[in-house]
Amino acid sequence: MPVATVVGVQWGDEGKGKVVDYLTSAADVVVRFQGGNNAGHTLVIDGKKTALRLIPSGIMRPNTRCLIASGVVLDPDAFLGELEELKQAGLDVSPSRLGVAGEVQLILPYHKALDKERETKLAENKIGTTGKGIGPAYEDAVSRCGVRACDLKHPYRLRDLIHANVEIKNKILKHVFDSEIQFDAECVLADLERIADRISPYLTNVSLEVEQAIKNKKVVVFEGAQGTLLDVAHGTYPYVTSSNTLAAFACASAGIGPRQIDLVLGICKAYCTRVGGGPFPSEDCTDQGDRLRAVGCEFGTVTGRPRRCGWLDLVALEKAIRLNGVDYLFITKLDVLSGFPKIKIAVSYSWQGSNVDAFPCSGEILSEAEVTYEELDGWSEDLGAVRDFKDLPTQAQAVLSRIEQISGRPIAGFSVGPDREQTVVMRDEIRWLLGPA
Repeated sequence: MPVATVVGVQWGDEGKGKVVDYLTSAADVVVRFQGGNNAGHTLVIDGKKTALRLIPSGIMRPNTRCLIASGVVLDPDAFLGELEELKQAGLDVSPSRLGVAGEVQLILPYHKALDKERETKLAENKIGTTGKGIGPAYEDAVSRCGVRACDLKHPYRLRDLIHANVEIKNKILKHVFDSEIQFDAECVLADLERIADRISPYLTNVSLEVEQAIKNKKVVVFEGAQGTLLDVAHGTYPYVTSSNTLAAFACASAGIGPRQIDLVLGICKAYCTRVGGGPFPSEDCTDQGDRLRAVGCEFGTVTGRPRRCGWLDLVALEKAIRLNGVDYLFITKLDVLSGFPKIKIAVSYSWQGSNVDAFPCSGEILSEAEVTYEELDGWSEDLGAVRDFKDLPTQAQAVLSRIEQISGRPIAGFSVGPDREQTVVMRDEIRWLLGPA
């Protein structure tokens, strides 16, 4: 089993980066397959915190090759800034360790301006984007006018693209959004030309690299960003991200066939959080939700925004398992639930007096749905030092067992704190990812 895909099965912030970092001690290649620098992964190793936004979590493992696949949108300045931060922290981020697909779409200044102006225009109906230009960059990709990383090596094509895009974007900003922001094509071009030589050495054929790694029986891990319920096609539309967050997109982004994936691991927080607008059936707006936020440090890695908090939703989880073909679940932040007298789990919805059989696509139904909870006994013990399932309090064991029972998927492991070592693997079926201790 040399190929695994790690995806979030909630609204993001499930702890994917932490799990990828832990599970890739033996990984040869880690591939980030969608999103941009709007999604952050926070890693804690020996008490030292590292925040990653674009760079795959495998960068913390010195023998792992990290790749950014074509489904990612890349802000050149953010990318170079992150490289510099990691370099200052003593990590090797040279092109021998990190590669970027030439097909990656670039986020440019006019994308960020459009993103922010659109949110301003939407006012109370805003989506809650980070304003980092992610959506407009993906829009250019499907409109076939985007600037790709490989264009940095072709000055004449780059010039034509920038001039054409700036002309159109200026008109949209002025006449659609009533904005005073306008861009000078030559200035945008000069900024790109200034950094082109720093980015070009990282460009590589990701599809070819991944295919060769698989043929050579190397361990390959695909790393997603955000979460299943934010998928642009299957999430809580329109309150979603601008990319496909599902496991299947790893293949499309990296340029390999779907039969190459051996294992899909779904990362699930022991409770639920969500950032920005949109329906959240199991949200807890009482002091218990506030406590989850405070104890779980639920603030965005990139934006610092407080996350909305609530209870684990197994109706939503069923959909995520189905959409991704999840083989195993990995439960994070189990330690945050310590001290709650009762642990609530959402097990069904009803709407207008009728049961809802599955997580609905209608935002109206989700917003109005009544949630039925199952309550389990809580525990008071601190779980930070737990390193084996049998060492958990019996109540915590019961919570994990109930999740397995209702979801129909085995739990492969759990985490009891932010540090790399506060991670427990329960099943031999995923130990091939770990390699030697």
